[in-house]
Amino acid sequence: MSKIGEISQIVLVNTKTKKISNSNACLLKLLKIVNYSGKQKNFRNCVRSLSVSSKMFNNKSLESNMKYILVTGGVISGVGKGVIASSFGTLLNCSGISVTSLKIDPYINIDAGTFSPYEHGEVYVLDDGGEVDLDLGNYERFLDVTLHRDNNITTGKIYKQVIEKEREGQYLGKTVQVVPHITDAIQEWVERVAQQSVKANVKPEVCIIELGGTIGDIEGMPFVEAFRQFQFRVKRENFCVAHVSLVPMPRSTGEPKTKPTQASVRELRGLGLSPDLIVVRSERAIGQEVKEKISNFCHVGPDQVICIHDLSSIYHVPILMESSGVMKFLTERLHLNIAPGRPDKPLSRWRDLARRVDNLTREVTIALVGKYTRLEDSYASVSKSLQHASIQAGYKLNLIFIEACNLERTMKHDNPVLYHEAWQLLCKSDGVLVPGGFGQRGIEGKIRACQWAREKKKPFLGICLGLQAAVIEYARNVLKLEDANSTEVNPETKYPLVVDMPEHHPGQMGGTMRLGRRTTLFKGDSTIRKLYGNAESVDERHRHRYEVNPKFIDELEKNGLKFVGHDSEQQRMEIMELDNHPYYVATQYHPEYLSRPLKPSPPFLGLILASIGKLQMYLNQGCRLSPKQLSDASSDDEETMIALANTMKKSTLLMPPKLNGHTNGSSSTGSIGSYESSSAEELEK
Repeated sequence: MSKIGEISQIVLVNTKTKKISNSNACLLKLLKIVNYSGKQKNFRNCVRSLSVSSKMFNNKSLESNMKYILVTGGVISGVGKGVIASSFGTLLNCSGISVTSLKIDPYINIDAGTFSPYEHGEVYVLDDGGEVDLDLGNYERFLDVTLHRDNNITTGKIYKQVIEKEREGQYLGKTVQVVPHITDAIQEWVERVAQQSVKANVKPEVCIIELGGTIGDIEGMPFVEAFRQFQFRVKRENFCVAHVSLVPMPRSTGEPKTKPTQASVRELRGLGLSPDLIVVRSERAIGQEVKEKISNFCHVGPDQVICIHDLSSIYHVPILMESSGVMKFLTERLHLNIAPGRPDKPLSRWRDLARRVDNLTREVTIALVGKYTRLEDSYASVSKSLQHASIQAGYKLNLIFIEACNLERTMKHDNPVLYHEAWQLLCKSDGVLVPGGFGQRGIEGKIRACQWAREKKKPFLGICLGLQAAVIEYARNVLKLEDANSTEVNPETKYPLVVDMPEHHPGQMGGTMRLGRRTTLFKGDSTIRKLYGNAESVDERHRHRYEVNPKFIDELEKNGLKFVGHDSEQQRMEIMELDNHPYYVATQYHPEYLSRPLKPSPPFLGLILASIGKLQMYLNQGCRLSPKQLSDASSDDEETMIALANTMKKSTLLMPPKLNGHTNGSSSTGSIGSYESSSAEELEK
């Protein structure tokens, strides 16, 4: 703590009478702090001056020292503001600057908890149970921080706060308006949350704010006006605007068109915000001539136009931004205290990661059997977690999405083509993942996928609803409880294997689930426990309304289904595992929320390693991958064996099968399609 900070805690000043406490103890403490040896009268004047300064320091200086980077978007939504904002944070982190992030969503919903995944993609869950936009997941993965529910601002939250204050009479009878009351509430929220620590109790120095939507959206106008005022509130040297815009390249001409960006920047400037950086998104890299044109019409220098074209992976974005001089500009613009050349060494980890991703050649195919597969962002964190694990294992991820409804028996009659295509995709996979979801649609397809993975010894990972589907499947086909189901699907089921929890409020949907980070205790020896380093417990994030019915636990375990993890009260089943199977694991929690690019989530890593046949080797080596395993370059022996196996497989597929000792040239029994169809038929039987 600084001397001023210590003095501010000791000295008691009456600002009206300018009198100071004459406590001898107080004076002695102050003498020790400042090592003062002069006259007492002069010392008292010194204390009075320091105490007044300390109050000003505490009230104003801390806020004014915070730097803010506002990231806005133009032309279209989904242009990549989240990745750009995360990359700003990554560069600052690598330069030794602590960073926090805020995401502003202008919709009136209080939070993202009641959204369909088809609206804005997945609902991301934070440690404190906040249900937020998926961009906060990008921030946490890139910056390796722990954000809070207040790091996601919505129009609903702001208006709710202002209306509650009005009901309490805090506005003293004034007319409550968008300006100044709503805009003031936005600015106060940003300043308050920017001060909150998001990593190891370190106070942030820079706050990166992403404004959702595009400039010109009517619902975003109060936020734009708030930041127009905010730039003067915190002073120019502490506030910077980065505008992300699209430069399309029509196939008819093949040249980049800058008019949409010009119009977007013109509108932003008309609303009172001038961009300091223009981040251009395009299919291909743009030339210097195009940069100069944007510079000329958008009132920025050519070096303030940054092109981020489509890249092979998002891990290249921070590297490209750094090579474009972003850190040099931010250091000068925001007066950051960064040593020259500081980002180079920390960024080497990102360069290595990006290089590894680009050089992967061997593939692992994972089938994701879900309910919301029409929009891949519905499973953004799951996809990223699988990618993290695949990179760690030295394999390129081939993720195929299978609509759960297409695996159901009714689909065979309603649409046989979709039915057989879905089963073919499932049978071609190296591993199966059944993620979470809500409602009864597609549940039977998920259950059939669980059954197929169990019976065919395919590596399997179930998450949330995936665990519940696996338990129902096991009860039906092993315990022979044919009517087994979840009360969410069939409230009148004779065997309710999955029931709703006491926290579930049937009359209110928002925020009534079991949410946030909670402790899971391991029980006995298990594969999943080894993957977690033989820990006694693990903290993971939850989001569910239903759980396995405790009444059936004993019967399930007697028949071979082990529950190897439970909550701290030992009432709720958290992890399920099956013996005599390469990898059949399911979790009630969502491990995808805590996966990081350089530290993959253990359940996902287990699935990938089992899918490539290296899980047991990994466990035998103390959960370590050797450099040879991490490398994508296979040994000569391994390549030879793979080539031989592929040759034999092709020969088998091409060879006509024998019927009653004779060759039937017209038979197609050996084809892949017939194998998958027969798999579906076996399940029906």
